[in-house]
Amino acid sequence: MVYYILENGRITAPELAEKFEVSVRTIYRDIDVISSAGIPIYVTTGRNGGIQILENYVLDKALFSEKEKQDILAALQSVSVVSNTYEKDMLTKLSALFNINSDNWFEVDFSRWGSKTQDNTTFELLKNAVISHKALCIMYVNSYGKKSQRKIYPLKMMYRAKEWYVKSYCVDKDDFRIFKFNRILEIQMLSEEFVPMEYPKSTDKPKRSYNKISLCFPKEMAYRVYDEFEGNEIEEMKNGDLMVSSEMPEDNWLIDYLLSFGTQVTVIEPTYLKKILSDEAKKIYEKNKA
Repeated sequence: MVYYILENGRITAPELAEKFEVSVRTIYRDIDVISSAGIPIYVTTGRNGGIQILENYVLDKALFSEKEKQDILAALQSVSVVSNTYEKDMLTKLSALFNINSDNWFEVDFSRWGSKTQDNTTFELLKNAVISHKALCIMYVNSYGKKSQRKIYPLKMMYRAKEWYVKSYCVDKDDFRIFKFNRILEIQMLSEEFVPMEYPKSTDKPKRSYNKISLCFPKEMAYRVYDEFEGNEIEEMKNGDLMVSSEMPEDNWLIDYLLSFGTQVTVIEPTYLKKILSDEAKKIYEKNKA
C-alpha cells in the first residue's frame, strides 16, 4: 500500500479498497498501522481530499529485502557497463547505502568482436536520445545496401534475436520504423526535442508456416549450430555430427545463409534444395576462379 500511494500521490480510501480487494474499514485500520511504523501518512477531507504520504518522503532502506537490494544493484550494474560515469557513481552510492558489495559477476559488451568502441558509443548515444527525447540524424544502410540520411525520433530500444534495434518515428518517411544498430553508419544528436509517443503495436498477423529443412553439420561446426538453432532442433549423432531439423523460409535468404557455412553443411531434405545450393555455388566458383 505504501508503494502504491507513493507512486500515485493522493488517493481515496475506496480506491485503495478496490485495488487491494478489502473493505474501506480495513484500509483505515492499515493506515493506522503504517502511521505507527513511522511513515508520515495522513488523510485530508473535502472535495480534493484523500490519503497521501508526506511530500519528499524517502523510504527507509530497511524496507528493501536483501534480495531486492541485490536485484537493484544487478539491474543498475547491467546499464552501467557502457562506461556511464553517472550510473557507476549511483551504483557505488547504493552499494554503500545498502551495505552490500556490488560484485562484478557479469559483463555486457555491445560491441562486435574485433571492433573498437564505436558500437558502445552508438548504444550510449541512442540510449541518451531516447531518455531525453532528442532527435537524431543518422546515416543508415538498408538490407539492400542502399545508404540514406534519416532524421528520426528514437522511442524505444529493443533487443531481439541477438540483435539491437531502435524503434523510431522517421521524419523523412513520415512513419514509424525500426532501425538495426549495426546498420547505423553515422549518428548525431540534434538539439531538437520531440514529444514522446507510443510506437504502434504490431497487428496480430497469422504466423507464416515454413517448410521443414533438415541439415547435417560436422562436429567442428558445433560453435555455430548451437548459437543459431534451438536446442530441440539439434540431434547429436554417434560420430559427433549434428543433425538439424528446423522450419525455415525457402527464399534467397536461406540460400545465402546455407552458403555461409561453405562446405560444412549437407542438405538432407528437401532434396531439390541441394540442386539450388549447388547451382549457386557453381556461380560463385565461375565468378571467382583464377
